[in-house]
This record gives sequence, structure tokens and C-alpha cells, in this order.
Amino acid sequence: MSTTPPTPPATTATTPAPWPDLLSAALLGTERRTPPVAVRAGQSAAAALLDAAAVSTVRRRAALRPAPAGERPAPAPDDPRPPLPPAARRRLALLLADRGGSGSRRGTDPDLTELLPQWLAAADGRGYRAPEALLPALLDVARARTDLRPAALALAGPRGLWLARLNDNWKFALRGIGGALRLPGPDAPEAVQRLWEEGLFAERVALLTAVRRRDPGAGRELLATTWATERAEDRLMFLDSLGETLTPADEPFLEQALSDRSRTVRATAAELLSALPASALAARMAERSLACVRPAGPAPGAPAAAESLAVDPPRACDAGMQRDGVAPKPPSGRGERAWWLAQLVEAAPLDRWTAHLGGRTPQEIVALPVAGDWQTELHDAWCRAAVRQRHADWARALLGAPGDPGQAATEMAPAGSSRDLTKLLTVLPADERARWAAEFIAVHGLADAFRMLGVCALPWSEPLGRAVVDALDIARDAGSYPWSFSGVMGLAERCLDPAAADRLEMLTAVADEPEGASPGSGGYWAEAFQRLVGTLRLRAAMRAELSGEPS
Repeated sequence: MSTTPPTPPATTATTPAPWPDLLSAALLGTERRTPPVAVRAGQSAAAALLDAAAVSTVRRRAALRPAPAGERPAPAPDDPRPPLPPAARRRLALLLADRGGSGSRRGTDPDLTELLPQWLAAADGRGYRAPEALLPALLDVARARTDLRPAALALAGPRGLWLARLNDNWKFALRGIGGALRLPGPDAPEAVQRLWEEGLFAERVALLTAVRRRDPGAGRELLATTWATERAEDRLMFLDSLGETLTPADEPFLEQALSDRSRTVRATAAELLSALPASALAARMAERSLACVRPAGPAPGAPAAAESLAVDPPRACDAGMQRDGVAPKPPSGRGERAWWLAQLVEAAPLDRWTAHLGGRTPQEIVALPVAGDWQTELHDAWCRAAVRQRHADWARALLGAPGDPGQAATEMAPAGSSRDLTKLLTVLPADERARWAAEFIAVHGLADAFRMLGVCALPWSEPLGRAVVDALDIARDAGSYPWSFSGVMGLAERCLDPAAADRLEMLTAVADEPEGASPGSGGYWAEAFQRLVGTLRLRAAMRAELSGEPS
């Protein structure tokens, strides 16, 4: 009888090799380690190893117990708004696909990333709903660009919010931005109170804003229920939200806020009260301001009959002034008395100056010379008061004529001035604002007009658009450095009326470069005008698509 031990049976498909052995052989390679599997005739060791690994994987997975099924989400809510026309839907898909942008302003192709905001605004204005298949891309855009969130989420509608609840990357949509669709209405006071007491901060701000727009008094009463327990930074934000719908009935609440423990809250309450010309604070500030400025005799060198203004700023900042929002400590480089005077004048009702200065109009008051070195300080404070009080007559007087030589200074303000005359421009009605800007550009060019153009209504009126294009054409013919006008050209692409495209066609040719011009400027200008014309025509096509007109 043989004593040779029996040969162990070869590994077969019914006796699988351990997974770690298969993994080790795969990592080292079959040339360095013999796989622990049976190799059929004509089969390579590597193929046999892969077969065994596949069989082992199936066996391991088959042994797993299925996890409990998750709760099915509730069906998406209905959106009764009409769907986009087919051509507009295709356009939206293209705009969302190109949202990354090239980052370059060279070339003649329109910048689609700059057209998406206009498309969203136009679609929302027509009451369309977003296609369901494009909701993920729309939410991604809203996540990446906070400036687009309100319009993108409005287009996404209730189905977009439903989808956002299923993806953590889109949770921002549930935090109050664009969430007006979910806010309880006036017929659900208990839900309003519950959201106010339990909601996220952004939801509470959105709720307060919505309630104030419906009923300013109800919004103020809602805020009063928790005012004493709010954090200082939250009280500040809530006060800011009152400014949009400020009414005289808010005065008692704001007067109480003047005694708030937070200095910034006190200052904001004082600013809001000063925007109410009939408020007690405005009267107190007017009394202090008028005591500092009085009519005087002629300024040195002026005719004997001419009158001027004498300025005597406060000599101390008492407790009453501080309670009314006057900050006692000036910023670095600013004198105390000038700082106090500016705050008083800024908060005083502008109409009080007419009676105080002999019935003069704002234009006549602004034209009066000011004794000493106080004119810039006084006029700057009047500018801020006109913006705060939205006083168009004073804004016109302080802006002056757009063709005045002094208006050509940087940011349209005299040397040493801290005023922002672009903000003054926003006080004027939209059509008057556009006319003023057009006349300014016609006289002074575009060097100081960029911010001014940004506050004009869209699309630009025909006179304003013509003034901008003429100024660009003049800059090209003069050989100006072309890249310095890229910002204005970008604004023109977004703000010009699309109907101007045909008139601008003549500017797309490459012009001869004048002597001393920047090298290559002719080609750049031609590209820029070609891109401008192409963008205007694309905007016209987008508008037609949203109207359902044939392409």
C-alpha cells in the first residue's frame, strides 16, 4: 500500500478561493503569483483569475440582505404657470450649458453668461415656468451666482423648491432666498407667528418683508413681539428691512430704538427717523442745523448786494445729539466740528431750509456762497440728505447742469468732496436721469460716466444709447486706448435697446488707426463693435422667442 499522501483537490467553481487571496494575486500579477484558481485548457491565468473574482463578487453580493426601502418623497406640487415656448426652452438650455463663460472679452461672440440674467428677468416677467428637465441646471446656476438666485428660483417655482429638498447642494433655496412662494399668507396668522418664532434668520427676514409689504403695521407689530430678545446684529437687519416700507406710524417704535443698547442699532433708527420729515427727531435735527447756518453779508470780493451763508458748527456733541444718532468721534483726518455739522445737516428735513433762508428755492440756496471753508462740507451733507429723503428738487440743484465744466471731475464731485453724485442721480425720475446722463456724456465723454450709466433704467433710452455709442466712436477715432472702454462696452451690450443693432452695423469695419494710437486698437474696436451688434441681435431673438414668435 502506497504511503504517498493524496493530492488535495484543485479549487473549483464550487469551492471558491478566499477573496483576500484573489485580491493579492490580482495586485501582484499572475506572473509573480500563481492564482489560487483552476485554469481551463486554453485559458490564461489572468483570465481565470478575473473569472473567479467575478463569481466571488456575485456570491458576496448575493449574501447581502436588502436594506429597508426608504420613504417615497411626496409628489412634486403642480405649477400652473404656462410652459416656455419651444424656442425659448432651447435658448435656456444653451445659456445654462454655457454658464461657465470663457473669461475673455476678445472675439466677436456674445457673452452668454451676461445674457442669462436678462433672459431670466424677461421669462419671469412673462410668468413662465421652467422646464422640469432643466431644473437641476437652474438650481446649480442659482447656487453658483447669488445675483441670479431670486430670478432663477422664481422661474424654478414650487417644483424647484421640491427638488431642492432632495439634494443638500441646493438647500440654500430653502433658506429664504426666493422662498416667497412658501411664506404663509395673511389668512394663516398662526403659521406666520410660528415661522417668525421658529424659522431660520433669512426666512424671518423674508417673512417680515412680505408682511410689511401687505400691511406695514402688522409687520411692525410682529417685530415688536420678539424685539427685546433678538441679537443686536439681527435687530439691525430687521430695522433695515423696515426702510423699504417706512411710514409715519413707525415713529414711536423707532424712537424707542434710539435707546437701544447697540450703537449701530441706534444709528440706524436715527437714520430711518430722519427720512420721516415730520418726525420729532427730524425736527430736533433741523433746529440744531438751522442754528449752525445763517444768512450773512456778502462774501469777500462779492458785490455789496450779494448775500452769503455763515456757518458756525456745534462746539460740543451733547447727550441729546448722541441719542439722536450723532456719532461723537470723527473718523481719522476729520475735524470734530465738521463731523458733527455734517451729521446734523444730513438728518434735517431739506424743506426747512427754504423758510430759514428767506423763501429761496433749492437752486438759489445752493448758489449762495459760503463763508470760510465750509461750502464743500455743507453741500456734501445736503447731497446725502437729498438721497436719504429722495428729494428730487434738491437733487437737481446739487447736480447742477450736466454741461458745467466743474462736472468733469472724477466721480463728478469737487476736489476734497466726499459726496456721491451718482446716488443723487438715482433720486431723479428715470427719464430725467437718462437725459442728464446723455447730456453729461455728450459734453464730457465716458471717462467719468461708468457708474452713472449703471443707475439708468433698462434698456437705455434712445438719446442715452446714442450718446454712449457716439462717445465710443469718438474715442476710437481719437486713437484712445481701447481696453479702457471695455467696461462701458460691456454695459452697452446689456443695456442698449436691441433695435439699435442695424444702426451700429457701420461701426463693425476695421478703421484706420490714427497716428499715435495704441497698436492693434483698430482691430480691437472692430471686434468690440461686432460683438456689440451680435449681442443686440441675440437679445432681440431671445425677446422674440419668449413671445412665441417664429425664429
